[in-house]
Amino acid sequence: MDLQVGDEIKMKKKHPCGENRWRLLRVGMDIRMECMGCGHQVMLPRKQVEKGFRGKLEESATK
Repeated sequence: MDLQVGDEIKMKKKHPCGENRWRLLRVGMDIRMECMGCGHQVMLPRKQVEKGFRGKLEESATK
C-alpha cells in the first residue's frame, strides 16, 4: 500500500469525536495520524492502519 505524508485517508472506525477522516503525519513501520475533526494525534502500527483503511480522500501535494 502506497501511503505518503500529507495524504488524507478514510478509516473503517470513527474517532470518538465522530470523524473517520485522518491526515498522515508520519509513515514508516508506525503511522502517525491526525484526526480531521478534533486534531487529536495517534500513532498506530502500519498493519493496523492497513486493516482499517477504506480509501484515500486526497493525494499528497509532494508527488
